This record gives sequence, structure tokens and C-alpha cells, in this order.
Amino acid sequence: MLSRLNLAVRPCVYVCRCVHTKEKGKPLMLSPRTNKGMAFTLRERQILGLHGLLPPKIETQDIQALRFKNHIERVQDPLMKYVYVMGILERNEKLFYRILIDNVEELLPIVYTPTVGLACLQYGHIFRRPRGLFISILDKGHIKSILDNWPETDVKAVVVTDGERILGLGDLGVYGMGIPVGKLTLYTTCAGIDPRVCLPVCIDVGTDNENLLQDPFYMGLYQKRDRSQRYDELLDEFMEAVITKYGRNTLIQFEDFGNANALRLLKKYQERYCTFNDDIQGTAAVALAGLMSAQRLIHKPITEHKYLFLGAGEDRPEPLDGYQKAYAHPAPDQMGNTFLDAVHVLQPTAIIGVAGAGRLFTEEVIRSMGSINERPIIFALSNPTDKAECTAADAYTLTEGRCLFASGSPFHPVTLPDGRVFHPGQGNNAYIFPGVALAVMLIGVRSISDHVFLEAAKALAKQVTDAELSKGCLYPPLAKIQEVSVKTAVEITEYLYENNMASEFPEPQDKKEFFLSKMWKTDYESFLPDIYDWPKSATKIPNL
Repeated sequence: MLSRLNLAVRPCVYVCRCVHTKEKGKPLMLSPRTNKGMAFTLRERQILGLHGLLPPKIETQDIQALRFKNHIERVQDPLMKYVYVMGILERNEKLFYRILIDNVEELLPIVYTPTVGLACLQYGHIFRRPRGLFISILDKGHIKSILDNWPETDVKAVVVTDGERILGLGDLGVYGMGIPVGKLTLYTTCAGIDPRVCLPVCIDVGTDNENLLQDPFYMGLYQKRDRSQRYDELLDEFMEAVITKYGRNTLIQFEDFGNANALRLLKKYQERYCTFNDDIQGTAAVALAGLMSAQRLIHKPITEHKYLFLGAGEDRPEPLDGYQKAYAHPAPDQMGNTFLDAVHVLQPTAIIGVAGAGRLFTEEVIRSMGSINERPIIFALSNPTDKAECTAADAYTLTEGRCLFASGSPFHPVTLPDGRVFHPGQGNNAYIFPGVALAVMLIGVRSISDHVFLEAAKALAKQVTDAELSKGCLYPPLAKIQEVSVKTAVEITEYLYENNMASEFPEPQDKKEFFLSKMWKTDYESFLPDIYDWPKSATKIPNL
């Protein structure tokens, strides 16, 4: 009898033991990683202790996404849209990314440029809960233990900023954390990289922004920026702590470091770590891709163009850096003091704005470019929108639709009086860095050369169709961003293997399928292991 009893009840005892070794009840709904809202099935609710904690309706993710869409359409203020959208990330991670992927053209300007700049300016005022890891100069000597506090142990990608040059907004200190958070949401949205392997980091060494030092809501150190040797020692310790904990191939992306440190740190770390600076390499690659697309319409190699830059990467009084001097030329004696004078005298075929100082491509400048060139190239690349050198409407209208235009921030389509409609291309780094990250993370790259970004630029330009070019768009539609990232990753991977820079073997034969198979999915998963299927086949416990 005893043996028969043991055989009869053992399955039930095993089921109960499984339930108590898993997270149960309200904590499942409080964690954005596990929360499914009203999409928890009846069986999950009963077994995981959720029954009664939710309304009785079982919803699909489709209905949840529709509820979001109905609500966001009623929110007009961009900052409030940002708060609402990021609030979903804090509650339900899979729903957040499902919404972002389905509405990428509408929502990318909210979670990234330009609205993320406004969110950084107001970071302490709209703060809900912290995201990412904050490391201050006071933590020097203890960074490894701080990394140990991060709950995820399998980190493969880190995006780090010190907040000194946030977009075109300047020194925002720890308020700049919105940038690493935003960049990593694009890792997942644009390239399907699992958010669990992504870590946003803000390095706080103080701020020289007097307004923030007087702001009661500021959340960082109330001190001037530490520009001593301790800064370099802190960064060195950080880099070593990351690879010690997570591995030598961990990708570390630098974002929005100031002019004094950005290029210097890139040169210092580029060959020692798997790292890149998106403001330097990503921006250059996306701009180059736009020029490659433009040459298909002009039928003139980019090497034969004359480029006139407005600004040298950011507006500042310091002399040009060494790497910039190679591209600078003495001004002709007859040239005046304005940018318009430079256009008249130098007769450029392309003007590229990177000054971050607002509408400096004036009506006279744009008209002059149109009179000099049949198809003038006008790139207004400064961010956010109010820092752009001109609007898309100005560029197309004042050149009668003949210009080839790209911007750093998004602009709406432009309709000319004759009925022609142009879709301005956004030279968005999101076309570049997610594909680069996807390739180097999965192929096991120890260091990232500048050639990787050249390959990325060529891969991006190849994906612009003739039909898209005819509408004035120098980049593929953002709606195709995941497809763009995968194709870019494939081209980069071909280059990495051909040049013995990959460490993942055997080499995938079908690289596109390889990347697609690794991409994170937004579908909800069941929390119940197979053991919970037992009662379906055994409707009752056997008689004793």
C-alpha cells in the first residue's frame, strides 16, 4: 500500500516544489522583465499565485499595443510622450519593444533624437526610477564591486558617457544618463539585441554647468569637473573592471564625451579593447553613406566634390585638433568673415553643418548653393532639431527641389508648390551602430578598426533603392531598420572573417540566417515548465 501511495502522490508533490522555487505572485508583475500585464494566461495566474491580482480578462499583446497607441495619440507634448513611453519600459519590457519596433518611425524621435535631449535637460525633474549604473569619481578604487551590484551577469555591451557634451546641449553631468539608456534601447529595437546583455553607464566626475550646480533636483556630484589625472585613472579602472567581469570581447561604446577627451580616449583604448566612439565613427559613417547615396544621383565620385564644413564637430573657441588640421585650408585673401562669403568664394558642391549653433544655413546661403550647383548637397547634421543648420523645407523650397538634403534630426515630408513631395533623409547614427554592435558582439571581435565603419557606410548606402532616391531620401526608411541592421552586420562580418579579425568559429555560412536566429523576440513566453502539463494527460490521481 505504501509503495502505491508514493507512486500516486509523487507527481503532485513535484509540482508544488516547482512552484515554490520560482518567483511568484506580485513580484512577477512588478518586474518589467517578467511582467505580462493582463496577458498572463489563466493557468499561469492559478499556478503562479496571480489569480485575483488581475482583472479576469486574458488579453493579447496586440490589444495591449492598441491601448498604448490610443493613448499616445492623445499626448501632444514630446516630453510627456517620452515619460509615458519610458514608463512602459519600467513596467513591461517586451511590450515596450514590441511597440517601439511596430512604430519605429513615430517613436524613435521620442526615445532618441531629438526628444531625448529635452529629457536629459529635465532628467532630474521627470525622474521616476533609476536605470543603469552610476559611477562617480568618489568610487575610484571600487568600480569592480559596483559592477557586482548590477543584477545581470552576462553583459555583452556597455554604453558609457561622462555627460560633458550631450548632443548639442553641452555639459549635463549625470543628466546625460538618458543617452546611454536611449542608445541601448536602439540596440534592441534596431538590431534585436537582448536587453538583458546591455548595460548603460554614467561616469560622474562633476559638471561645469552652473545651472545644474544650482539645481535642487540635480542628481550628481555638486562639484566642478575633475580634470586631473584622477579622471584618466577612473576611466582606466572602469575599462579593466568591465572586461575582467564580463570578458575581453565585451563591447564598450563611448557616447557624448567632450572634445578634450573623446578622440584622445578613442586612440588610447581602440586597439586594447572592443570599443568605439559613436559620435566620431558612427556619425562619420552615416554621413559618408549619405554622400555615397548622393553620388548615385549626381554621377560624380565623392572624391571630386568640394566640401565646406560649418563647425568642427562642436562650437568652441579652442584651436583645431591635430586630426582636423589635415583637412583645414588657409582662407583665400578675398574671402570675408561670414559663411556666405566662404560659399561665394570657395564654390563648394556640398555644405555640411556640424556646429550645433542653429540656423546658420541662411536663405542666402541655400540660394547661393542652388545657383552654384545643379544638385547641391546640403547636410544639416546638428542635433537636436533647434540646433540644425536649416530645415528640410528651407533646403528643398529655396533650391526648387534640386538639393540633396540630410539632417541629424527628423523632419516631415516637404510638398513644393508644384506638388512634388520630398522625404528628407535623417542621417541617424541608428543606421550604423546597432548593425556594428550586432556583428562584433556575435562574431567575437577584440578590437574595432575604422575600416569596420567604412564597411558599414558602404553597406548602408547600397540599401537605398532608386525609388527612395527619387523621393529625395538618401537613407532607407526607418521602418526597415532591423532589416538594415542585419544586412549591415552581414557585410561587416564578411570583412571581419576575410581579414582574420573574428574569433567565433566555425564561420557561419548563411550569415543573414545566423543573425536572424540570434535576435531577441518580443513575444511573451510561458513561465510554466513542462512539468505543469502533467495534469492534462492525467485527469485524476490513480485510485489507491
